[in-house]
Amino acid sequence: MLIFKIAFWVSFFLIFWANIGYPLSLLLLDRFYSNKNINRDYSLLPSVTVMVVAHNEELVIENKLNNLLSINYPKEKFNVLITSDNSTDSTNEIVRDFIEKNSEYNIKLFEVKKRMGETNAQYEAQKTVETEYLVMTDANSMIDENVIIELMATFTEEDVAYVCGKLVYTNSSISNVSSSESGYWNLDLNMRDIEGRIQTITAGNGALYACRTDEYIDFDPINGHDISMPTYFALKGKKAIMNPQALVYEKAGETVSDEFGRRVRMNRNLLKRIIPSLSILNFFKYKWYSYFYLGHRTSRYLLWLSHLLLLTCSIVLNYQGSNIIYFVALMGQLLFFGIAVIQILFKTNNSIANLVSHYFMTVIAQLVGIYKILTGQTKPFWEKAKTTR
Repeated sequence: MLIFKIAFWVSFFLIFWANIGYPLSLLLLDRFYSNKNINRDYSLLPSVTVMVVAHNEELVIENKLNNLLSINYPKEKFNVLITSDNSTDSTNEIVRDFIEKNSEYNIKLFEVKKRMGETNAQYEAQKTVETEYLVMTDANSMIDENVIIELMATFTEEDVAYVCGKLVYTNSSISNVSSSESGYWNLDLNMRDIEGRIQTITAGNGALYACRTDEYIDFDPINGHDISMPTYFALKGKKAIMNPQALVYEKAGETVSDEFGRRVRMNRNLLKRIIPSLSILNFFKYKWYSYFYLGHRTSRYLLWLSHLLLLTCSIVLNYQGSNIIYFVALMGQLLFFGIAVIQILFKTNNSIANLVSHYFMTVIAQLVGIYKILTGQTKPFWEKAKTTR
């Protein structure tokens, strides 16, 4: 009986902390660090290569190229590198034609012969980069004209090793799914902003980020740089931050299947991300980063387990005739899951039901990710969500 009660309260605390406790603690911290801002130096104009990894992006690649050429940055210091990850559609032909028509710009096409995913494609193409800085952006992301200036201005200190932009979803009003994702994302952005101003963020943004070329690090293709790079640099005693003035625009998934698939992909290496290194537990060495990672990442990455334990313990404790607290907890969980399932099946237009179903989808996606990991079904590449193009 005691072990189930302990597991119940531990799992309850982790769920509470991941969703309510940690965000509130950051708001409190922000009051003490309200005067701390990210330093910027707009006189910094180093040479930059903007890389776009694309696999079968014929629908968006020309718009992306036009978007890149609208960037406000000295032309002689600005390079574009399109890395085609074994594209089998007309992506390569579109890029070659664009290069020919815009020969006054430094645009190159790098073709990866064997598709092994975005991380591997980046690594292969990065070997050809000769500029001081490397900026990564997705094929379906449109960036603000001053993005490069903003990103470079943030590398004012040697210990700043990674800077990501602020992703804004452009279709938040299209569907319940995109609206819920946009709301969830905005909350996450606020937390990253606070973390970055205090010390360092715990995860970046694949739609737009930058690093020094000589500090670029390769990872196993199953990993994504948006998660792995900030952690790597933090453990090296450096900073990863977000510049909220470096804006990048993208569409969120508009259907349950698209958004669910994206979240399953995000969890393809979930087990290793819970505690990627035991050294993170060294609060004396890593200070706020340890707190940020355990609160923002570890507790979230354990939601699948926390919910399983909470439901299991609630059932067992009620079966054993425990007090009313566990009965209320069980009924609350069943009601919560019921609302989520009904909303997904019948697509009811209720803001609370939308948030509940979005959260439910997040937890189920973690469970599917765990299943794929344990059964060896994870892969370093994926099929893109159609509604994000």
